[in-house]
Amino acid sequence: MSSCSQKKVPYVKVEGVMLGTFMNVTAQTEIPASEIYDKMMQIDAEAKASMSIFDDKSLLSRLNSGQTDELDDHIIYCLELSRRISKLSGGAYDVTVAPLVKAYGFAGEDRMSKVNIDSILEFVGIDKLRVEGRRLVKDDERVQIDFNSIAKGYVVDLAAQALEQMGIENFLVDIGGEIRCSGLNSKGGPWRTGVETPFDGNNMLGAHVQQIISLSDCAMATSGNYRRFYLDEQGRKVAHTIDPQTGKSVITELLSATVIAPTCAEADAYGTMFMAMGKERAIELARTLAERDVMVYFITAGRGEEYEVYYSRKLFPVLKATEGCVAIE
Repeated sequence: MSSCSQKKVPYVKVEGVMLGTFMNVTAQTEIPASEIYDKMMQIDAEAKASMSIFDDKSLLSRLNSGQTDELDDHIIYCLELSRRISKLSGGAYDVTVAPLVKAYGFAGEDRMSKVNIDSILEFVGIDKLRVEGRRLVKDDERVQIDFNSIAKGYVVDLAAQALEQMGIENFLVDIGGEIRCSGLNSKGGPWRTGVETPFDGNNMLGAHVQQIISLSDCAMATSGNYRRFYLDEQGRKVAHTIDPQTGKSVITELLSATVIAPTCAEADAYGTMFMAMGKERAIELARTLAERDVMVYFITAGRGEEYEVYYSRKLFPVLKATEGCVAIE
């Protein structure tokens, strides 16, 4: 008599830098970690060459400066998704805020001493550009695109698709805190990830966790204004989330918006959308998105130093309701 046991496929971890931030991949596979790393670096280079606003030679930078009107698949996809979410938000989400982002100093350039909002708003609005075939047509040559609210999530999706094409079923991709996962973790359960506590000065990723959420076969992204901001000459907080309708930095009781969605590009864009909308409008819209398999975990300012939490009912019982937590029906 003879017997054999099925070989257990190990989980490998791959670490590196993508899009200027950390990259962590955990996957159950016998494929060498070096091969997965090389694939991630290939995706990183391709994404930067396409959508970076910090590289003057990227396709997006050349589109913004009028050097070309030719598009690639990455930009066409992100524009289409951005347009759908902009319509859903009533204009609160708009990737043509690039001139405002630059003026406020959040695009790697010195900020203007005084931002002339009215003059800049004349060429902000996704309705001022369209795609014809594989060409970009602008109503005004000054219209510019900033994909920072969607590109990182989209790259997470590209990384996840690459792992699936390698035949990997159980994995988690984390790029700068934006996540997409599939299957189960090494312990045979759902993947666990944390939502950070959104206080000013919380600059150490993972040091202060507000809530642990269990996930499988979905994506998650968090937007907030507690890291990327500065104080102006009057001591006022200027946050990186810009309202495309007013041209001003968003001031809201909504401190962070965590979104769980089928794709990370959607989760990324929805998070920015909710932050731009503010607490009340964000909660109202979140009620209608459950049918799209979109769930939210909002942390808002409460009394004093306390927080209030609003979360989608579909997160229950994954998320245990506690005092200060309100389910969004």
